[in-house]
Amino acid sequence: MYLEIVTPEAMLFSGEVTSVAVPGINGEFQMLNNHAPIVSLLGAGNVKIQGDITLDEDIADKFTQDGKDTILTINSGTIEMKDNKIIVLAD
Repeated sequence: MYLEIVTPEAMLFSGEVTSVAVPGINGEFQMLNNHAPIVSLLGAGNVKIQGDITLDEDIADKFTQDGKDTILTINSGTIEMKDNKIIVLAD
């Protein structure tokens, strides 16, 4: 599945991933390949990405690595999953 993470400042990530876990306002949830369409608000927490992740040098400092997870900490945002594409608008 394809993931885009966008902030007001820049597009932080764009590429193929195997799973994404996000901090929904009612708790964390995970999306895998061919997940049902969803739109949700996000709360403060970590966006955890799994897959063969390559980050640009200028934004790599915004992410951390924890084993096989690539993690981005956010304050809030929204997420849309449709047609095997995830768009995270993060703050």
